[in-house]
Formats: sequence, structure tokens, C-alpha cells
Amino acid sequence: MPPNKHFGIYSEKITKGDIMNTVIFDLDGTLLDTLGDLAEGVNFALRNNGLNEIGEETVRGYVGNGAKLLISRSTGEDFEDPLFKKCHEDFREYYFNHLSVKTKPYDGIEDVLKSLKARGFKTAILSNKPDTATKALSELYFGSLIDFAQGEKPEINKKPAPDGVYAVLKELGADKENTLYVGDSEVDIQTAKSSGLKCISCSWGFKGREFLLKNGAENIADKPKNILDFIDGK
Repeated sequence: MPPNKHFGIYSEKITKGDIMNTVIFDLDGTLLDTLGDLAEGVNFALRNNGLNEIGEETVRGYVGNGAKLLISRSTGEDFEDPLFKKCHEDFREYYFNHLSVKTKPYDGIEDVLKSLKARGFKTAILSNKPDTATKALSELYFGSLIDFAQGEKPEINKKPAPDGVYAVLKELGADKENTLYVGDSEVDIQTAKSSGLKCISCSWGFKGREFLLKNGAENIADKPKNILDFIDGK
């Protein structure tokens, strides 16, 4: 049998039983379209501190590295600046109270998660969003379809460091050789590489297909169901 065209080292279809049994997902731009609520939170903080608002497309380019960098990029201030600290505080307070106003799962995501669970896969979320917000959104939108959700925590280096992946694998009792990582950004590609996981990149998220290709994406899903296609070796 010729090598699988997506994961070239495999000669057989990727299945739950012999190769893959765990999938770790990014959250923002992968499972959930959170851009509207993130932009609202950013602009609340900017308005509240006498700064000009920015557009959703600008916010889109700033997300992926956690709330601190999002606010630093939005304000143009570094972490030690008093204006940054106030805007970061205002953003966190507003956003945590408005997590699900505009946020929604991408079409087809719930079906993919249901299919994975039916096949016996373990599923997890690993995000650079603060841990409390990550867990709240996971429970609100996905419930038992996600086995474990972890966000940014002070004691764990955030993505693209591999620490979060290793913590998730330990929690799930999973091996990296049997785990896929699914995300929508260059941060996710780097995270998968740093932790030794195969990565599926989602073109429907915040970055898009062309950006992903330029940043080293090897396996691109254009629709959520394509995640299952990769797993099945199609």
C-alpha cells in the first residue's frame, strides 16, 4: 500500500485502534468563533481608557498568544506600562462577563466531536486563553464531548511551548505517538512541532489557508469534517 498522502510515514489508514486515539484542539478559531466577543472586550478596554477602538480584522491578527499580548498589541504598550495594566484588567473583567454574546461553534464542529467520541477517542482543549474562560466555554458549548480543557495558567508555559501539551497528555493518560493536534494558527503549528505531535491546521479559523501554508502547515482541513478524513487516511 502506498504511504498515506497526508501523513507520509504511515502506510495504513489512521484508526483509533492502531495509531490515533486522542485529539487535542485549540479553542479560538478552531472550535469556536470567538472573534466578535474578543473584539468587544478589547474595544471596551480601549474606550474605557481614552484610546481609539480597532476593527475586528485587526483583532484577528492580534490573537493567538494570550490575553496579555492581545492587549499589548492593541494598545501599543508593553507589559510594565500602567496604561497596559489598566486595559488588561478592564479587558479581563469585561470579557469574562461577556464570553458567549457573539461566540458560537463553527458549523460542523459538534458533529466531528460526536464522531470522535463515538469512536472512543479522548478529546481535549489546549488554549492560550485564561484557564477559567477556557473551561467555562468548553463546558458551555461542548460539555461531555470534551474530556479535559486547559487554558493559560501561571505555572505552565503557554503555547507554543510544549508544556501545556504534556500536561494535557498526562491528564488524559495519553501518548503523544497516538495524539493529533488541531489548530488554526502558526502558534498551533509551532506547538505541535515543539511537542512532537502531528498537526492538522484549520483554514476556517483566524488565519486562513494561505497564511498557514506560509507558516509551515503540512495538513490543512478546509471543513471540520476533513479532520475525520485525515484520521481515516482519505
